[in-house]
Amino acid sequence: MQTMVSRPLRQLHRLRKRRTEYDVHTSIMKIQIINGPNLNLLGLREPEIYGGQSFEACLGKLQAAYPAVTLTLYQSNVEGELINKIQEAGYGSDGIILNAGGYTHTSVAIRDAIKAVPAPVVEVHISNVYAREDFRHHSMLSAVCRGVIAGFGLDSYRLALEALLEANKK
Repeated sequence: MQTMVSRPLRQLHRLRKRRTEYDVHTSIMKIQIINGPNLNLLGLREPEIYGGQSFEACLGKLQAAYPAVTLTLYQSNVEGELINKIQEAGYGSDGIILNAGGYTHTSVAIRDAIKAVPAPVVEVHISNVYAREDFRHHSMLSAVCRGVIAGFGLDSYRLALEALLEANKK
């Protein structure tokens, strides 16, 4: 005896079959890392604050630790270029890790770009911005980001990646 299933129920069944949780070990996720002004100088600039490691070395460690995740790095000192990349990645990736550098405290335009995209964005800071100058204590971006991680050195990027992996499981 053949069971008749309505078209909407068949479609729902297909959707449920397609929906799967991200498994770090078997699924590919695409995460865009976006670094703002002066972060191209990591390892050289103020090592007492930012450490002596380049971001390329950090990225290599992340790629080795998370082989099932496609990590792409973009860095620019130009606000408009960062906005363009947020818009592009916001519709083409599973998440964004953003260190907007000094633009964190000043850029309404970057805030609006984050708010306009569906991909979750995690704001990252290498240093503890609350232990630094007063002007660094306010972020224009935090309210529109999925979360904020600060003060753990370059390990802040790994923590942000872990947060995005967990968020994508839900």
